[in-house]
This record gives sequence, C-alpha cells and structure tokens, in this order.
Amino acid sequence: MTADVRTDDGCRLWADQAGAGSPLVVCHGGPGMWDYLGPVARLLDDHVRVIRWDQRGCGRSERRGPYTVDRFVADLDAVRERLAGPRTALLGHSWGAHLALRYALDHPERVSHLIYASGTGIDPERGWHPHYERNLRRRLEPHRDRWEALDERALTPAVERERAVLQWSADFADPDTALRHAEDMATPWLGLNRDCNQAINAEVKWELRDADIAARCRTLEVPVLIIDGPEDIRPRWGVDSLEQALPNCERVSLPGSGHLPWVENPRDFRRAVTTFLAATA
Repeated sequence: MTADVRTDDGCRLWADQAGAGSPLVVCHGGPGMWDYLGPVARLLDDHVRVIRWDQRGCGRSERRGPYTVDRFVADLDAVRERLAGPRTALLGHSWGAHLALRYALDHPERVSHLIYASGTGIDPERGWHPHYERNLRRRLEPHRDRWEALDERALTPAVERERAVLQWSADFADPDTALRHAEDMATPWLGLNRDCNQAINAEVKWELRDADIAARCRTLEVPVLIIDGPEDIRPRWGVDSLEQALPNCERVSLPGSGHLPWVENPRDFRRAVTTFLAATA
C-alpha cells in the first residue's frame, strides 16, 4: 500500500508498506537512487510490517533539496512518525546503513533494532575505497571496455542506465547471474540524482573525519545487527571499527553473496534478520 509522507518543509516523499506486525523501516542506498528493497519486503512481510520509501530528490519522491545528512535524518523521522509509530526497527543498506545509524544515534529512543546491511563503516580516512576501486575493475573485466566507453558519451537516460547496470553487476558474487540481478535493480529505471549523490557523499566524508562518530557509537544501547556478504567488492574489514565501537552488536556474514546478500542468499538473510528481531524483542 503506497502513501505520501510530507516532511516538515513540505517535501513529498513516496512510501510503501506491506505485511503485518511490528514496523521495520528500510533505507535504500545510493545516495541519489530510489528504493530497490522490494525483495527484502517480500522476504520479511510475513514477520514484520515493512515500510519502504524513496529519499528526497530520488525516484518517486519530490525532486528537491536540500541534500544534507541532517535533512535526510529528519525525512526518515517523518516517515517513522507517519507510518511506523513512536518506535521502529530500522534496516539500512549501503549508504542507507549510514543513514539508519545516524538516525539511531540522534534518536535512540525511537529505534528498537538497527540492521546495518552492507555498510562501509566509520573509518575517517575511508581506507577501503582504493580496494573497492580495484575490486570493481577486476570484477567488471568482461564488460570494462564498454563501461569505460559509456563514461565518455553524452549521459542520456539510456546510456546512464546501461552504465549503471554494468557497474551494479559487480555487486554480485556469481558472474553468471550478475547482469540479470543488476537489470532487475534498474527496472523500472527512475534516474539517478547526481547532485544528491555528490552532496551527501561529500558530507559523509567530512562527518566521518570530524564528528567522532565512533565516540557516539560507544554510547548506543540499541541492539545492532551488522550483516553483509563476504564477496562484496567493498572490503568488509572497513566495518571492523564500527563493530568494535558498538556495545550491543552482533555480526553475520552470508556465504556466497556480495553487496546485496538478500538476492544471492535469501534464506540465510531472512533467518538472520528474523532471528535478530525476535531474540531482541
């Protein structure tokens, strides 16, 4: 069931909810993308009420700024208040994992559980990024010439989509199914918001360097599940410092999966999430 959420500055956000039970608000990655977590909702909607949304400027939400982390935290709070109630579980993926973490740090009394899926950690120097770039190019090898050639062409929607599909294919462990999974992510194609991507990424880089996120994490009592795939091209040791900082944390690595573990290992993903939510209820 879809719904519009209005933020305190009047921005219209697209949202959807499915299932019954306690609420789980999910935050997609990007930044600058739209919600692609429908498969997560279908895995979990017999256990929880899953609430998805497009972040401002993205997908089916109103295309307007400002694009700041604090603004996105406030937008998430509007979704929580409108659709989830006074307290909710959160699941964030990739950039959305950082957004969910920031929300829990700012509003711990409004969060029952935090699931940090395939995030990139809190290291201020982002030391994982050169490894990501090398891993990306290595995994893209069969399509790398085409991917690089598309970067030099005029960025029409068709070109942007083709390049994104090739790049996203590197996020999956199995090369035989990677392009199909990436095509599924890109269908329907709702366009990328590059202004949002650049602004949020720059702010997150500053925030990790100057805001001492680790110190704030050490005071967070909300139970946290870190979940990811060992075949993610973003090295998983980048998340070690977050795991060490959190006082109430468990970590699960799902065999045979990359950046979107629910796609390549749905059974273990479902089991890990539902077990975590039930054990810490």
